[in-house]
Amino acid sequence: MTNDVRATDRLSRDALTVLQPGFEGTTAPDWLLRQIADGLAAVGLFGRNITTPEQLTALTAQLRAERDDLLVAIDEESGDVTRLEVVDGSSFPGNYALGTVDDTALTRDVAHELGRRLAACGVDFNWAPSADVNANPDNPVIGVRSFGADAALTARHTVAYLQGLQDAGVAACVKHFPGHGDTNVDSHHAMPRIDVGLETLHARDLLPFREAIAAGTKAVMSAHILLPALDPDRPATLSPRILTGLLREELGFDGLIVTDGMEMQAIAATYGIERGSVLALAAGADAICVGGGLADEGTVLALRDAIVTAVREGDLPEERLADAAARVRALADWTRRARGAVAAPGAETQEGTAPGVRGGAANGVVRDLSDIGLVAARRAVQVTPGAEPYRPVTEPAYVAAFAPEANIAVGDETPWGVAGELAALLPGTVSVTRTDVPVEEAAGLAGEVLAEAGDRRIVAVVRDAHRHDWMAAALDALVAARPDTVVVEMGLNGAEPKGALYIATHGAARVCGRAAAEVITGASAGV
Repeated sequence: MTNDVRATDRLSRDALTVLQPGFEGTTAPDWLLRQIADGLAAVGLFGRNITTPEQLTALTAQLRAERDDLLVAIDEESGDVTRLEVVDGSSFPGNYALGTVDDTALTRDVAHELGRRLAACGVDFNWAPSADVNANPDNPVIGVRSFGADAALTARHTVAYLQGLQDAGVAACVKHFPGHGDTNVDSHHAMPRIDVGLETLHARDLLPFREAIAAGTKAVMSAHILLPALDPDRPATLSPRILTGLLREELGFDGLIVTDGMEMQAIAATYGIERGSVLALAAGADAICVGGGLADEGTVLALRDAIVTAVREGDLPEERLADAAARVRALADWTRRARGAVAAPGAETQEGTAPGVRGGAANGVVRDLSDIGLVAARRAVQVTPGAEPYRPVTEPAYVAAFAPEANIAVGDETPWGVAGELAALLPGTVSVTRTDVPVEEAAGLAGEVLAEAGDRRIVAVVRDAHRHDWMAAALDALVAARPDTVVVEMGLNGAEPKGALYIATHGAARVCGRAAAEVITGASAGV
């Protein structure tokens, strides 16, 4: 084999190594197995790939039969953003609920149990947790995915969460660097811009990332956002000043830098996916995530070839590509060793993680964490009584869910609300979902609910009512006509409480619905 051929093969394998694509289906397609054999080092899993834990375990085994050190990544934040339980809703509350409770031991336990379940299914790299400080309550894409609006609180729970995951042998990936919490634009659709000074960025947005790096996070995900105080020309994902100058050199992060999905319009519509991927690698990123919307061999080959061409034409230094590929392989090696360590009898710690409670064990006593998600969801519920003493709902109810359009990160395929959980406690409960309407039609919408409900108690379920005028107006009309209406807010609880009972769950996971249903029926002592 000539030197030129060997160099081409090396470049091609390195280019494949830095890609993290997705695929369609619940079994691995032939093209994916071919690319793994040729050097692809990671794949990303989404809800479209998962039906049951048994199916997921079989899928990851199929993938690893081709390459034992393959990184199997997933976008599993728990709470509203779940892939592991996309069919039924998550068994774990999300970040906002955990931040509301503000018990870092609980957050660590929730993340550890989630990590244990992921590891049991063969998943070893989680694109989570979100370390964004939700400074803008009107943020359309972060919201309950954040631990909260306080930087110190967000930082301590980010650390607890990543420790819980990594103690279970699953690499954590804190996101979205350098902070997506103060945006009013969803980067899935356009380029957000944050116009604050360096002092605010360092004191607020960067604090959780700084502490996560100190705690040993294995990966950091970049954000497709423009921050003129850091770089007036390039979004963070494509900025050498931000990824290399700030993250690597100033903050001292030595792990894997992975991009947010390059098919998101903030990058795809501005730079194009291929050019954007090359610019990201040149800026300091090590792994290119393209799994969410692009899931075919053509995309993988086009990106591979674009990266190789960029090296040959001098747009991407060969040593930068080699360094990126080496970081991917290093993380894969850690996860492979972590899998063995977790499986070993009595193993309680993982190399390279921060000290603390390990493996759900305190003082050497291993605790059962199987119901930790429900425990956390119950603790996160906040109840505001109405003017009159609350009468628990004891007969079949009428549940009216007022649903905003779901953002792409959350998706619209995962069920949410309280209807299913309430029906389990009160058989015969019926439900209807109403979606966005013009605000002038909100009173009419409330009238329809009143007519359909008849004599049944009404449970009105909302998500971020403070961001949707039509939703707030419908609630006003409904409660004015039926003061015994129970209102359940499953998003940010920024609106004024309304109804006979106002329940804030701080997230829309299935367990949050269960906790709310227990309060509604009086099965919980939360009232």
